[in-house]
Amino acid sequence: MTTLRHFLDLDRFDIATLRTILDLGAAYKRGETPHGSARPLAGKVLAMIFEKPSTRTRVSFEVGMRQLGGDVIVLGRNDTQLGRGETIADTARVLGRYVDALMIRTDDPAKLDELSRHAGVPVINGLTDASHPCQVMADLMTFEEHRGPLAGKLVAWTGDGNNVAATFIQAAALFGFRLNLACPPELPPSRAALDWARARGAKITVGSDPWSAVAGADLVVTDTWVSMGCADDWRPAVLEPFRVDRALMGRAAPDALFMHCLPAHRGEEVTDEVMDGPQSVVWDEAENRLHVQKGILTWCLAERTE
Repeated sequence: MTTLRHFLDLDRFDIATLRTILDLGAAYKRGETPHGSARPLAGKVLAMIFEKPSTRTRVSFEVGMRQLGGDVIVLGRNDTQLGRGETIADTARVLGRYVDALMIRTDDPAKLDELSRHAGVPVINGLTDASHPCQVMADLMTFEEHRGPLAGKLVAWTGDGNNVAATFIQAAALFGFRLNLACPPELPPSRAALDWARARGAKITVGSDPWSAVAGADLVVTDTWVSMGCADDWRPAVLEPFRVDRALMGRAAPDALFMHCLPAHRGEEVTDEVMDGPQSVVWDEAENRLHVQKGILTWCLAERTE
């Protein structure tokens, strides 16, 4: 019996598996062929379902799949019957007869879970409102490229306690780094993610003071103030104190890195002097979406076990 390898959320993996995926991504970036072939996914087809728009997720997965020898089908909001009443389960059962893997970028994580239960092929989480594991895997890869292992390092998150923050919380427990979260009370981080991580010994501090959170940090991370599909007019007012500018970065360690998953709203959550400054690795971070997703794709498809 074939065991399906889904990539849904970091909290469903052990560190050894995540390390395998990161190592695969790093090998592809170096131009190596870890599966003995430059095209290990020849003849495979990935269907990508986008219920939310995307630049980096779409392009990195499409380019990555093609570089690995496979093909891609892109399904937008108006390209399927999901918007006309067909259930996720029925859509999954059909698509699983046509393609070798599915990637979905959606709102409700329940859709992701239902897709994985019924598709019969590997399912990859391209983003939900609850998590963004592909992004955080690229962030981890980027930090290690520049500064080495994450274990024992201090990561500071400032801003909305959103889906990316939730996945950083999971990663803290798995990779052994300390995490300081500074979020406004109106936008706290996921309680479920915090409970899961702390039960596994993660060293996580939650507060609302970015100056305290960033002090001595090895990595400072932020995200946009207004997420896709969110029209809360009050957000900029409560998030303004969490803007990452030169003064706030000055509180971090002298060799601290700055990350942002993009797209950035310059002048809001981050200033130009930080975004374009010497501590910023946002472009390496964006590039590494391609490489780490090639690691995910080959782990899901080229290394399927009996």
